Amino acid sequence: MGEATASDFRGAMRALASAVSIVSTSSARQRFGMTATAVTSVSAAPPSLLVCVNKAASVHDPLLESGVFCVNILHAWQSALAQTFGSKDVADRFAHGDWFSDERAVPHLSDAQANIFCEVDDVHAYGSHSIVIGKVYRIALRRPVHPLVYQDGRYTVGLADGIDWVIPIAG
Repeated sequence: MGEATASDFRGAMRALASAVSIVSTSSARQRFGMTATAVTSVSAAPPSLLVCVNKAASVHDPLLESGVFCVNILHAWQSALAQTFGSKDVADRFAHGDWFSDERAVPHLSDAQANIFCEVDDVHAYGSHSIVIGKVYRIALRRPVHPLVYQDGRYTVGLADGIDWVIPIAG
């Protein structure tokens, strides 16, 4: 067994299923967002989560500057929105979906599976990413729970009428 390569690591991570979210923020009256699967809970006391953001992502600096963000957990049927916010070619990502802003100007998707509003509480630099710990200040949850999942390079949109729908990612 040799040392793990980046290719080995990517292959192993393809086996890890993750809920798909859009992380959104605003800074200087402009909205920013990205599709994310690197989101996880940190603690229930205080309620907090972490999100890993590539330092080269357009949302990175505005998120840290504004100090607030929303994790919009997507429904199984919102894979097109995940693809839009994951694409570098979309000029106005927020033209897609039904977006509103809270009193802190944080954009949030009105029909997301859940919206988790956070204040940046801590940031740790690691390699090409920043690990942003957010302290939760509000949550909106919609039922039934049926989140969009990403695994093995595909969005899995879950079970509907006994059929397992999988949408491959282009590219």
